[in-house]
Amino acid sequence: MRIAMFTNNYKPYIGGVPVSIEHLADALREQGHQVWVFAPSYKDQEEEPYVVRYPSFPVSVVGAPVPNILTKLFERKVKELGIDVIHVHHPAIVGNVALRLKRKMHIPVVFTYHTRYEEYLHYIAGLKKIEDCTGVIDKYLRYFCRKCDLLIAPTPGICAYLQEKKMDMPVAVLPTGIPADSFLPEKEKAERVRKEYIGSADYLFCTVSRLAKEKNLYFQLEGLVCLKRLLGKSGKSFRHLMIGDGPEREKFENRIGELGLAQEVILVGNVPNTEIKNYQAASDLFLFTSKSETQGIVLLEAMAAENPVIAVTASGVCDVVKNGENGYMTSEDAFRWAKKIADVLENPEELAAMRAGARRTAETYSEEMVAARAVLCYQKVCTKTPEETPARISLFHHSHSVV
Repeated sequence: MRIAMFTNNYKPYIGGVPVSIEHLADALREQGHQVWVFAPSYKDQEEEPYVVRYPSFPVSVVGAPVPNILTKLFERKVKELGIDVIHVHHPAIVGNVALRLKRKMHIPVVFTYHTRYEEYLHYIAGLKKIEDCTGVIDKYLRYFCRKCDLLIAPTPGICAYLQEKKMDMPVAVLPTGIPADSFLPEKEKAERVRKEYIGSADYLFCTVSRLAKEKNLYFQLEGLVCLKRLLGKSGKSFRHLMIGDGPEREKFENRIGELGLAQEVILVGNVPNTEIKNYQAASDLFLFTSKSETQGIVLLEAMAAENPVIAVTASGVCDVVKNGENGYMTSEDAFRWAKKIADVLENPEELAAMRAGARRTAETYSEEMVAARAVLCYQKVCTKTPEETPARISLFHHSHSVV
């Protein structure tokens, strides 16, 4: 098949959606399909085969440029490449381009609902009545989704969420696949990471996250204060690596100092995707407190490196973390979250068992299996006749797994 992925952001921008797109596109190519990613232009971008860069404005929204959807490049390239299906990853901007090409060129459109968009309203300057804006967003999303041929939810939890939002259309559950390389940390590099950062401490933790408000990282700092006190009672200490960057970096750094965590929390900044597995393998636990995820890509990547997860109960997280098997979830209570970390560290046998359980979980999300499922979705919409109704193509509705 000849597939076009439309996205508002991509490499070198760091985020879950670009990672998801790259993983799926690579796996589909491995299976013999031709996949092009239509992505915005960046000043520091690297030219790659099969990545079509369209013009974008330098104005930044959530750390990414704004696509120029007035360009005729989309239509010209889609026609030139003979695209069979458009897989769009954002409902606005390039989402509108996808629907326009669907109407004009009769190309089916598949949309992945990656993000709980109401969690990003704080980026709209001057917005005071978030509830009012949430209603507008819900209305638009229902309109957009119903214009697409198939809606993809990355997890069963998001599938249920979409049902609550009354997205009355076919839904397939298709998680982001984990590449085989994620399961193969480089032992020597992992040992160097641990030696470099742990210092005289007893434990090393890590988090991979954009430093942004919706990631709930200020709560994580409060939890680390509690953990410092708990471990301090037995003379133990830790170092925590924050991998990633974002708009809150300066404020976050100041808050670290205010809470007396300057020695414990290390802002590593962005790390190449190929190296993150070594940081995961170097750590004793992966700590996660975001509540805005539709799926836990970073959680699965941690598990692939046999790094158990301690997280806050939230959508996306619940679909991946199984208490006592590959990690634990707690309520959004700083002390409870910290206490669970301390309890796990005091039980080496449980920690070792959860390492093995984490890897088993990750293995059920292999890229190969996810890509094969994606092809079934594409084939279904490509063979749908114009008179077919959503009820007649509901084969994927309520699907709960790719395995």
